[in-house]
Amino acid sequence: MKYRNQKNAKQKIAYWKRVACAGLAAILAGGLITGCGIADMQDKKIVLTTGFASDEVFRIDRTACTVPEVMVYLTNTQNQYESVFGKEIWEKDLQGENLEDSIKGNVLARIAQIKAMNLLAKQHAIILDTQELKVAGKAAQVYYDSLNETERKEMGVDLAVLQKLYEEYALANKVYNDIIKDINPEISDDEARTITVQQIFFKTYTLNGKGEKEEVSQEEKEKIYEEAKKVDALAKEGKDFSNLIETYSDDKVATYSYGKGEMEETFEKATFELGKDEISDVIESSSGYHIVKCISTFDREETDANKVKIVEQRKKEVFNEEYDVFLSTLTRNLNTRLWEKITFISDEQLTTKSFFDIYNQYFSEENNNETR
Repeated sequence: MKYRNQKNAKQKIAYWKRVACAGLAAILAGGLITGCGIADMQDKKIVLTTGFASDEVFRIDRTACTVPEVMVYLTNTQNQYESVFGKEIWEKDLQGENLEDSIKGNVLARIAQIKAMNLLAKQHAIILDTQELKVAGKAAQVYYDSLNETERKEMGVDLAVLQKLYEEYALANKVYNDIIKDINPEISDDEARTITVQQIFFKTYTLNGKGEKEEVSQEEKEKIYEEAKKVDALAKEGKDFSNLIETYSDDKVATYSYGKGEMEETFEKATFELGKDEISDVIESSSGYHIVKCISTFDREETDANKVKIVEQRKKEVFNEEYDVFLSTLTRNLNTRLWEKITFISDEQLTTKSFFDIYNQYFSEENNNETR
């Protein structure tokens, strides 16, 4: 269940895991291309080959990715993270997984996605028009001029490489927007409504030595249910609900906020029918029994935020439906020997982090000009 303002150990672990994926998505192009990455470059479709050009990191069908292209993405992402979290971010542990390797893998997946979407553009007969090519050229020149000599040398870039990167990025976003263009962005308040409840929870399971859930016996379950009914009666008689939570609940968290589709169907149906301050009958879920008191039937701010989330989820589903089928037809070849040599660059002269900001600036201006 989701809830507000809880900072427990599981959240902290999950936070650092999300940094490698969601944080990257936020940094790259404001989420126009969704998902943490695409086809894992290590799945069963991968074909490991020799005969790559000296700077080719991978190939997807007829298109290739070179070291300078990877280094632009990787270096900008590295510096974006360090600007927010500090250089000590790379010392964080992801349950034994190296954060730098996670970021590196996500960058590889993101570039692979863009390359694949440029191939998909041909199926949609989508190209960049003259004005868009011109904007990509301007963005490339601005970014190139922002680099010092050390950055240009260490990333191995010239103006032509940057022009290509901006063009491919723009075309990928154009394809994405074409795929999701028919999605209705209007979501009703009822569909996006979130509620806030308090609950008294009676669990009907135990944890074994491996931390796995095991159901209690039917006899024990019936005893728990009878106790839950007695507590429900006390609550409905007017006993202080907070005190009942403290006395009886098996859940350390008392308050939850959630929208439709986020809970088990039976639990959701029962709780969304409650009025403000109304107390439910005993509700059964796969984990146990719940007595729920509705604190709020509608939260304007959270409902509006949930509308955005619902639209984004629909976009993701529509995009993935077409994209995953297309991707399955492509052959992916990873130059593992070269890929393993690519690492973050630790140099005080390498501070560049504006590649994606410049893209957003120039192509946002282009979109605004088109609508005037």
